[in-house]
Amino acid sequence: MAQAPDLTARKRPSRTGLFLPYILLLAVVLIWSAGWFWIRGKAGSEMDAWIAREASAGRNWTCADRTITGYPFRIELRCASLAFSRADSRFTLGSLTAVVQVYQPRQGILQASGPFHVEQDGLVADATWTSLEASFHGTSDGFTRASLAVDGPKVSVKNAAPQPIDVAAKHLEFHARPTPARFATEGAVDTSLRLTQANVPSLDPLLGNTAPVDMALDATVNQAAVIRTGQVARELEAWRRAGGSLDIALLSLAKGDRRLQAQGKITLDDEHRPAGQIDIRAAGVEALVGQVMGQRFGAEKGALIGGLVGKLLGGGSRRQDAEAAATPAAAGDPSLKAMPPLRLTDGRLMLGPFPIPNVQVPPLY
Repeated sequence: MAQAPDLTARKRPSRTGLFLPYILLLAVVLIWSAGWFWIRGKAGSEMDAWIAREASAGRNWTCADRTITGYPFRIELRCASLAFSRADSRFTLGSLTAVVQVYQPRQGILQASGPFHVEQDGLVADATWTSLEASFHGTSDGFTRASLAVDGPKVSVKNAAPQPIDVAAKHLEFHARPTPARFATEGAVDTSLRLTQANVPSLDPLLGNTAPVDMALDATVNQAAVIRTGQVARELEAWRRAGGSLDIALLSLAKGDRRLQAQGKITLDDEHRPAGQIDIRAAGVEALVGQVMGQRFGAEKGALIGGLVGKLLGGGSRRQDAEAAATPAAAGDPSLKAMPPLRLTDGRLMLGPFPIPNVQVPPLY
């Protein structure tokens, strides 16, 4: 009697398991691609809505030849040029690229090429650079850090009083972050600015040498959170009324053999002029003080005042030296000696009890 064939033994094993990983990978790619194109479309529509809201508030933005690319992990916004205008100002900028990672949408990098042209209240400024990059780390209700780095910046300002301004530098860096434990209650923001090997021709005759300037500024802007993107005069007035101030923790300037460090506080008075006091430590500026004061009191008295400052810088009292050494501005440079404070009051600039001649501090708005 013949036996029935064993069909189970001859059945081929399934190959589905071999292709399953590729099938899943293809599904992930398709889902991710669909998600990226949705995000790109959402970014474009959100930008259009933002531009419309800005236009309704009187702020007009134009991103020429806008493209959004960056597949698969980034969103890259490119503008062939960027323009902005409102009632009191306008500017134009060369090509701009803004990049965010899809999985980190609140962190962005921006790169821009010049030139930059701006017009504000009669002033006209132009800037160029070899490279410019900015970064921003945001949160749901603010930011944690913002930075700007510029190589080879050159800036010229026309119609500035008393003469046009031209500045060229090797490098500029600016950083800002909310002040720990003070941003929520006082809207305070810490800032740090560094300018390396800056050439300012208009300062050379005044300071008596052509050496480049190195500058460092660490300061806190109190009530910075009230400042928005409205007209400058309106925003500055809102900041003044909120009790805004600039607390200078350290201002350091070096130009050849002339060096200065300062700290102080600046506010705006009722006439919208800068007001406050800056405590100064310096070296090598006694001849400059004599020259400036001589314009008001005559060369002989100016030289006398410069000599008094020179004595202060060359050998102040032990008490003055001890007090000055205790200030943050003196840290790391004991050769600097205390000078009379620089005061901004009632539109005048005072060095100790002496008003600096031919200097008026005008309202900012």
